[in-house]
Amino acid sequence: MKSYLPLLLLPAVAVVFTLTEAQSRIQEKSAKTMAKAAESLLTLLTPGQKAKATFAFTDPERTNWYFVPRDDRKGVQLKEMTPEQKAAALALLRTGLSQKGYTKATTIMAMENVLKAIEKGTGPVRDTERYFVTFFGTPPFSASKPWGWRFEGHHFALNVTLVGGKIAASPNFYGTNPAEIRVDDGGMKGTRALKDEEEAARALLTALTPEQQKTAIYDTAAPNDIFTGNKVKVAALEAKGIAYKDLTKEQKKLLDTLIGVHTGNMAAELASARTQKLKKAGRDGILFAWAGETEVGKRHYYRVQGPTFLIEYDNTQNNANHVHSVWRDFDGDFGQDLIAAHLASEKH
Repeated sequence: MKSYLPLLLLPAVAVVFTLTEAQSRIQEKSAKTMAKAAESLLTLLTPGQKAKATFAFTDPERTNWYFVPRDDRKGVQLKEMTPEQKAAALALLRTGLSQKGYTKATTIMAMENVLKAIEKGTGPVRDTERYFVTFFGTPPFSASKPWGWRFEGHHFALNVTLVGGKIAASPNFYGTNPAEIRVDDGGMKGTRALKDEEEAARALLTALTPEQQKTAIYDTAAPNDIFTGNKVKVAALEAKGIAYKDLTKEQKKLLDTLIGVHTGNMAAELASARTQKLKKAGRDGILFAWAGETEVGKRHYYRVQGPTFLIEYDNTQNNANHVHSVWRDFDGDFGQDLIAAHLASEKH
């Protein structure tokens, strides 16, 4: 039996949700589109660039992800690319994101110039093109063997794994500093890259009754950052907050909207698969939890946690003007569930 994932502890019993036949066909089509986009970029890279950009699927680098500035990122960065190569890299990124998600990602990248102006050289290297593309597996890419790709830099990370024509796209991280640009620099004043992620949560929080808020707000002090950080494997956090089943019909719609903001960053077929997965696992037990102050502009944190997934969001650093937000799949990060199912099928 082949071992595709020696560095991740697969769950003893993998929780695998079967897509509908139509969704499977759509994902297979998307997987082919991703493969074509990946190979188009690889074809344009020089031998030296290709050597930097490609790793074996089993290489530990595949799960070596982070969303902070770092000097040891692997892959080929946009800064090293020709305009044609760069266009191909961004075309690959588009295959995994919706238009909204892509706009958020490129806005976050553009904000490196804002940080450079604010910090005046006192902080880490800030560069709008210091974002890296990395491939895992051997081209040509196909549904017959697992492969993956990553697009990553400061405050944005998308990890994609493809197995048997199916796609996993987590961990997926979005961050923004400043959360709201308050200086008139580069025509971006007033920009809030992750505005929807905050406002959808506030809409739900303010719709709760005072008694419901006592359940939803589990702490008056917000944590300094998301709890999961850049862990490779995450488990459910402590069960806190108010459950979906305890909400009114209108409040449930608001929680659905909040989840939809996060799933909606992904390409439509990936968002649909995520939504189907959480529905099959059961929505009644999904918890919405808030920590910190409720006043706009103050330190706050929230999470939405279901049986299969976790959304974390915080705005606490830099005087509550610095957001971190992430989507995690307990059994699906880095395609763990897809790989487990693939290995099981190979036994027969």
